Amino acid sequence: MTATPTAKFREMLQTNRLLALPGVYDGITARLSEQRGFKAIYMTGAGTSMSFGFPDFGLLTMTEMAGRAGTIARSVGIPLIADADTGYGNELNVTRTIREYERGGVAGLHIEDQVSPKRCGHLDGKEIVSREDFLSKIRAAVAARSDKNFFIIARTDARAVAGFEEAVQRANGALAAGADMAFVEATESLEEMAVVPKVVNGPCLLNIVRGGKTPDVDLRQVEDMGYRVAILPSLLLGAAVEAYDRALTGLLQSNAPPKSAGASLVGDRFRRFGGDEWDALRTRFREAEEQKAAR
Repeated sequence: MTATPTAKFREMLQTNRLLALPGVYDGITARLSEQRGFKAIYMTGAGTSMSFGFPDFGLLTMTEMAGRAGTIARSVGIPLIADADTGYGNELNVTRTIREYERGGVAGLHIEDQVSPKRCGHLDGKEIVSREDFLSKIRAAVAARSDKNFFIIARTDARAVAGFEEAVQRANGALAAGADMAFVEATESLEEMAVVPKVVNGPCLLNIVRGGKTPDVDLRQVEDMGYRVAILPSLLLGAAVEAYDRALTGLLQSNAPPKSAGASLVGDRFRRFGGDEWDALRTRFREAEEQKAAR
């Protein structure tokens, strides 16, 4: 019997090794990550929002985010952990969010304590809900899942608003309320980063954002600190934007498209996205009927 994505993800966490998840935002980034050997992936809210043409200011709806998460999940055979922002409302909305993400084949998600509409965790000007409102939404999320392996991560943005100690208390409160992992967003020094797994009473996730508030850090250091998961939401998004800018600028300056010599063929590119399997379906059913008629 094939293990579900939720069971696969929990099994991955049984080791003491850090699980690094590249941030993806569509079927292309998801499949390329799987083909490069990553065992799980993370749907970045910032990248997803930007792929719709918006900044990460909480402008996408739950149905838009859940729909994209479902697209990504069905594009790969590895577990997907997804951003679910604030849960998109109160406990009722959180309940529906859990159900929709589960239905889409997602292995887990994180919900945060920002006021809606939220902002990227590495921007100034964030606001947070009360601790009790946050914990109530975490309890609702835990109660809403039909698959007990569905992974719920509690994210707190309190560090920038109410201080480090409040962020730790919220993380511990969320774990006590049933969350599977704590996510203290935007620690502001390597010292703070290292303290989190020591004072939080459960497994911790670290968000590594290029150009964000958290200092640059090597993944080996992150593992040594005691984190279980690291997400890298800006890894592919940043690389893509820079590559797109270079390609577009090159065309404008040279007035000539890139040369085909040395580039992959069109068919090779399609093959990376299941071209051979879909091609086989073109004739499979006709061939079966023809073989039956020939007997």
